[in-house]
Amino acid sequence: MLTVVFWLLIMALFAVATHVGRRFRMIPIVSQLLLASIGLPLLMLFWIEPHWQLNGAQLVAPVWLKSLYGLSFALLLGTILSDVIDLQLDRQSLKIALPSFAVPFTCGLACAVWVLPEQPWLSSLAVGLVFAITAIPVLYLYLHHIDYPPAATRRLVQSAIVIDLTCWSLFGLAQGSLDLSSVLLPLAGAMLPLLMRALRIRHPLCYSLSFFALLVAAEHYRLNALIFGVGYLVCMAWLKVPLVMPLKGVWLERVQTTLAIPLILTFGIVQIDVHSALNQISPLQLAALLLLPMASKVLGNWVGLNWATPSFVGASQWRESLLLNIRGLSEIVFLNLLLQQHLISPALYVALMLMSLIATLLPALAGMSKPPLKSAVVPGKERLCQE
Repeated sequence: MLTVVFWLLIMALFAVATHVGRRFRMIPIVSQLLLASIGLPLLMLFWIEPHWQLNGAQLVAPVWLKSLYGLSFALLLGTILSDVIDLQLDRQSLKIALPSFAVPFTCGLACAVWVLPEQPWLSSLAVGLVFAITAIPVLYLYLHHIDYPPAATRRLVQSAIVIDLTCWSLFGLAQGSLDLSSVLLPLAGAMLPLLMRALRIRHPLCYSLSFFALLVAAEHYRLNALIFGVGYLVCMAWLKVPLVMPLKGVWLERVQTTLAIPLILTFGIVQIDVHSALNQISPLQLAALLLLPMASKVLGNWVGLNWATPSFVGASQWRESLLLNIRGLSEIVFLNLLLQQHLISPALYVALMLMSLIATLLPALAGMSKPPLKSAVVPGKERLCQE
């Protein structure tokens, strides 16, 4: 009974945080990250554990909750990976994406080897990928929120898609290299669109519902959901079949904001003894994990943006470098995946969660709340990424 009360309380707190954040012109993920990174650890430390006598293992134990988590995880991961279909490669986006991925990824690998305790190579690779990720949906929402020029928005979003697709694909392939048998079944599932086309199934909804249903199954049975998800959507893109979301846009946004994101954030946080986790990490390591991912990412973004032509006359490379440093939802889902598979420690999870919060807040802290001049927008042909 106390577990049910706890989760009802958590959902209410996230709803209040989202409402209050909107009053201060924050997009929902920012206020939710604030609550998850600061409010939830304090709630667990000073109230839930000492007064309710509940620990993280008890709070995530119910079967119904794990099923709901699986549905939420599949919905969010599917939404993030759905950008594969929207990817339209062009030279300028690639010029931005290559350094924006390579510089922080290299810095992350170096940090994992020389700053963090010794760990398996897959964990070191994962840390490098965490350094490089850009949150596609949050970036798009933020650019839309500040009324950024459409052509510049398309270019930044397309660059972010290239970066994140590289991160997710590399991690999926690295996981599969450890156990080839774990790759065969997800790859077989990813070929389903080809079989459906051979059976003359044309309705996009059939392809899309199968995609989300198999993502849920992959999460439940601990299969390689990344290889399946990317492969399935590549097949759909090749067949020119659009991905149809299981809910309409307004309802999808509501389910994500009120249920899926709060559940994902809380599921990771409550399983961690934050006080013990922070004691397991030195001040030097904590400072490195807070500063190096953002510094290397901003540097890589700046190199790429200077390599590419300006998106519009008067565009600020430093401004766009901070925007491409936004982490948010993509990083949270990735961190939860790593924590669930015991590839990162609780201390590393907490530090990188705080880094994600700060990186997502940086554009707002830098005063990016007013739209730039629109008169000099360079027209573009790319299609805008949909949330």
